[in-house]
Amino acid sequence: MGPSSCHLLILIPLLQLIIPGSTQCSLDSVMDKKIKDILNRLEYSPSPVSKKLLCTSVKSQGRLASCPAGMSVTGCACGYGCGSWDVQGGTTCHCQCSVMDWTTARCCYLA
Repeated sequence: MGPSSCHLLILIPLLQLIIPGSTQCSLDSVMDKKIKDILNRLEYSPSPVSKKLLCTSVKSQGRLASCPAGMSVTGCACGYGCGSWDVQGGTTCHCQCSVMDWTTARCCYLA
């Protein structure tokens, strides 16, 4: 086997390494372009009216605190370090500890 045959045997595996790599890169770039084109065609139209979340706190004596009409409870706080509470009907905070001096409801609505 002569020197030109050895060079040919070395060159063939090198070509196999180069060709699939460049094909894969071009496939990646084609897919990236297609994805970008599709995303650019999607229409995003924000609502002409932007809404705000408006909130207030309502503090009451005892175990219950209720939100004003049209508002919903987003959180509750209870006196005497009580951490047990639940929301009743979406508008009322109920502190579950046996002795309770105050209850606060955090009430919000979209305006």
